[in-house]
Amino acid sequence: MPPLYILSLGLLLLHTTPWCSSSATASNDTLMAGQELAFGDKVVSRNGKFALGFFQFHPASTISKSSHNTTSPSPSLWYLGIWFNKIPVFTTVWIANRDQPITNSSVNLTQLKISSDGNLVIVNHAADNESVVWSTHIVNKRTHSSINATSSAVLLNSGNLVLKESRSSDLLAWQSFDYPTDVVLAGAKLGRNKVTSFTRQPISKKSLIDPGLGSYSIELEDTRGLVLSRRNNPSVVYWQYTSSTTSSFNLVRVLNSLLDSNSLTKGLYNLVYVDNDQEEYYMYTSHNESSPSVFVSLDMSGQIKLNRWSQANQSWQIIYAQPDDPCNPPAACGPFTVCRGNPNPSCDCMESFSQKSPQDWKFQDRTGGCIRNTPLHCTSGKNITSSTDMFQPIAQVTLPYNPQSIAVATTQSECEETCLSSCSCTAYSYNDSKCSVWNGELLSVTLSDGIEYTSEDVLYLRLAAKDFMPSLRKNKRKPNVGVVTAASIIGFGLLMLMFLLLIWRNKFKWCGFLPLYYDNQGSAGGIIAFRYTDLVRATKNFSEKLGGGGFGSV
Repeated sequence: MPPLYILSLGLLLLHTTPWCSSSATASNDTLMAGQELAFGDKVVSRNGKFALGFFQFHPASTISKSSHNTTSPSPSLWYLGIWFNKIPVFTTVWIANRDQPITNSSVNLTQLKISSDGNLVIVNHAADNESVVWSTHIVNKRTHSSINATSSAVLLNSGNLVLKESRSSDLLAWQSFDYPTDVVLAGAKLGRNKVTSFTRQPISKKSLIDPGLGSYSIELEDTRGLVLSRRNNPSVVYWQYTSSTTSSFNLVRVLNSLLDSNSLTKGLYNLVYVDNDQEEYYMYTSHNESSPSVFVSLDMSGQIKLNRWSQANQSWQIIYAQPDDPCNPPAACGPFTVCRGNPNPSCDCMESFSQKSPQDWKFQDRTGGCIRNTPLHCTSGKNITSSTDMFQPIAQVTLPYNPQSIAVATTQSECEETCLSSCSCTAYSYNDSKCSVWNGELLSVTLSDGIEYTSEDVLYLRLAAKDFMPSLRKNKRKPNVGVVTAASIIGFGLLMLMFLLLIWRNKFKWCGFLPLYYDNQGSAGGIIAFRYTDLVRATKNFSEKLGGGGFGSV
């Protein structure tokens, strides 16, 4: 089992503030057949811990402390769900219509009620005919008159919404604990029915403001045990705890030990594992109904977390998380991103890529990832592929999901050419004389932190030449100002020295003192230098004089 880490962090998953309705009727825990729960009403459990009603998600940053007026995504969407009633940070634990939201224009015409066939339904009267937004979809063999007289929906102290065939009976026709959203409460089963093959499968939300079906799920399977998996591309299991009875009880023992070792949860909760002929499941229970609020969640990054409310800090604190590294879930940051780990996934676009939807990223929905700033330049003919694209190295990263090995490429240049020869190739790596290429989106690239990830691999990202050149300029070292200044002074000094030497040379030439060379005998001006043999010949061996002057004969 991977190592367990105790985390003490604010729960980012639930940093949203609702516009939830205030009760227009007496707060009670039951909705009888013939009654309707409308916009503005809510049902509250007897202990006051949970409430059921219509609500909206709103980003906390857009709401003032004194008002619920806000600028929300358009159109404004409404949901029916259950939340912690006494906790100031709005936290949902179950949502009925997570993928069928109600528009702002029709919420006043929408109600929750028990239908004539015994189902709990959300109905809308916006059209001429009543339309069903959501239903429990149970099959009831009793007569309609019997259903109308005895059926009831009750919000229990555990946060479980149950549909009873009669108010006095313990027989349940339906319960919300069997259809979790992204939360498992104390008393709820996480597991499967061996007879009917029915499974209780929490699924993460899409974003902070969209509770729709997200990317990750947790499930207790027959052969693989307790697994965390990604639901869409890539559809893979990324965390697993074996299904053997011994291992399951070991997991229970470890988690109970973890709960008892933490002063915040010691003696308050107990985890159990049940495996019999009918069903197999995990469940945690509370020893005291007044214990601090606790819930297990599967958040948008793919981690399963145990969260406890801290009254002192007025926030949720994470007691346990698995996988312990937030970059471990596949595609946690979306395509063409680089993930950095603890304590929360920090996601950045790759070089020359930008966020596909900054609005989605703002609300922690990174499934769209990043897109290229400039399209690749690649043309493919019958037998020839032409491309001017280049490659940007990204060092010390875990390589992307789903590589394709190229055995025929035995050098890095051959590996690069292999990638360039395919217009769908987006990256390659060449490590330990092995060539790998990737086609399409690059997923699950994590930067080495020297602790959890110590990869020395280099990924060569394919970019358009237009994007690559600015990158080179950006990476060039800026010239040192001192060196440039010194070089300029030295150059100027040498230039001045050459200029002075030229002046000095011309000065001597003009004054007649310029030294003459033997080869310049025929040149005009200045003193002519004669050789000794020339003088002997001219004076006939010094027997005749050459001329006369003020200082005598020459």
